[in-house]
Amino acid sequence: MQIQTPDWVKHAVFYQIFPDRFARSKQTRKRLLQNASWEDWEAMPTLQGYKGGDLWGIMEQLDYIEDLGINAIYFTPIFQSASNHRYHTHDYYQVDPMLGGNSAFKELLDAAHERNIKVVLDGVFNHASRGFFFFHDILENGPYSPWLNWFKIEGWPLAPYTGELPANYVGWADNRALPVLNHDNPEVREYIMEIAEYWIKFGIDGWRLDVPFEIKTPGFWQEFRDRVKAINPEAYIVGEVWGDSREWLDGTQFDGVMNYLFAGPTIAFTAGDRVALEQVQGRDYQPHPPLFAAEYAAKIEELLQLYPWEIQLTQLNLLASHDTARLISIAGDDKPSVELATLLLLTFPGAPSIYYGDEVGLPGKLDPDSRRGFPLEASWDREIYQTHRQLIALRHSYPALRTGEYQVISAQGTLYIFARKLGQEELIIAVNVGTAPVQADVDITNLQTQPQKLLYGKPEFNWHNESLSLTLPPRSGCILGSQ
Repeated sequence: MQIQTPDWVKHAVFYQIFPDRFARSKQTRKRLLQNASWEDWEAMPTLQGYKGGDLWGIMEQLDYIEDLGINAIYFTPIFQSASNHRYHTHDYYQVDPMLGGNSAFKELLDAAHERNIKVVLDGVFNHASRGFFFFHDILENGPYSPWLNWFKIEGWPLAPYTGELPANYVGWADNRALPVLNHDNPEVREYIMEIAEYWIKFGIDGWRLDVPFEIKTPGFWQEFRDRVKAINPEAYIVGEVWGDSREWLDGTQFDGVMNYLFAGPTIAFTAGDRVALEQVQGRDYQPHPPLFAAEYAAKIEELLQLYPWEIQLTQLNLLASHDTARLISIAGDDKPSVELATLLLLTFPGAPSIYYGDEVGLPGKLDPDSRRGFPLEASWDREIYQTHRQLIALRHSYPALRTGEYQVISAQGTLYIFARKLGQEELIIAVNVGTAPVQADVDITNLQTQPQKLLYGKPEFNWHNESLSLTLPPRSGCILGSQ
């Protein structure tokens, strides 16, 4: 079977936005809430407070997003919900009125598409919320409700709000706020398929699927793919699976997953022993223990062997998300760790995803701290910002960085060197994670060209026949291009 994935994803640089925290609209809009008591934008976020970010605010920042080089946005949930992160879905057909409702989303979608920016929404289809109409009917009517078989009811009475009594229904991760849907019920299955189709017809460019591994109903994700792709064959379907995802990446289900198997080793290599263990312990990815270059190379080569190449090119690669601490906080506020990891992210096959604020050095420990308001410009780290802009621009300029073959050239001590090759276009990327300068003479006999154009970084280098002599300053990287 020939695997087909959406071509645009191979050339995309994603920006992950948590809508409540990115931007409040500064323009006069027709709002349902005129004088809401929003949490202070600059204050530390709380688990239940809202900061009042909205879709109009994002629309007003599209110039910034486009200028950064972003051409795809992944939104965490935007549907009506009684939580600031909106993973507690209340109505799958209504964009949250706090965000501006369906009309604001249509306006934003059109404005993004005018700039050739794709939009992917978060599909939370494993569980709903206590306020979800069908579940609410059960809370009101008990065993008389016609919706009983839509959930996993285990006894009576239900106890949705008190921890003293058994819940008597299945909640995701034993959370009473998140009643799990019964996907074995054909009515539930059809309901979710129709939601997926509705928003694809509305114009979105794909779905990011929340905890899709929880849905074990046979054929569910195959049908989901078939129905979404029937409407838009180029729609992107990406699953939130943190580990080995071969089960879902066989070409019949997802186009990719959130590639935490890239994130973990890349942070372990670039941040090394700076990693703050309390920010990563017990997490489903491994940014610890520290890795040397040879160990990192082994993990990367293993990852690149795991899935078909067509799938590798549509993986969603990341260093941080709303579910992790931010990289700069994981790395003990060490800026070179961020710059080195970002260099590896933006030169890796698959679509890089930047978590809003990471590009300006926004710190944040584990949730809720990793979901801070996007900082005022006076608080930006300009160096980290310029590093992102420069590396994103290089990725857009060189097709080899997007779809070219990835070949490890040398991995010794703290120095990791690899090439990206596409036809006659060849680039060499080198990273020194050590605290001392490193010099190496590298045999490059398997390259057709001798990349001599310095595209990024401050190395010293020269060529002797088919050997590259390279000196890299401590905690730095470089990119050499052939043209």
